[in-house]
Amino acid sequence: MAIDLKEIEALIKEALPDAKVEIKDLVGDSNHYSATITSVKFSGKSKIEQHKMVYSSLKGKMGNELHALALTTKEQ
Repeated sequence: MAIDLKEIEALIKEALPDAKVEIKDLVGDSNHYSATITSVKFSGKSKIEQHKMVYSSLKGKMGNELHALALTTKEQ
C-alpha cells in the first residue's frame, strides 16, 4: 500500500509545525520520495538526530506504506 505525499507532509508538519517541507515523488509510484525539510527544531541537532525526528513523525509508516524516503534536513 502506497502513501500520498500530502499525507507525508501532514505527518511531518504535525510533529514539526514550523517546518518548510518539499517532497518529490522520485519515480511516480507513490512509494519512493525525496524530502527537504527545514525547521528551527533542528538547531543544535546532528543530522542523525534530525533524521530520527522526521522518521519518528511518520508514526511507523516508514518501511510499511512508505518504502523509501531520501531526506535532506536543514536548520532554519
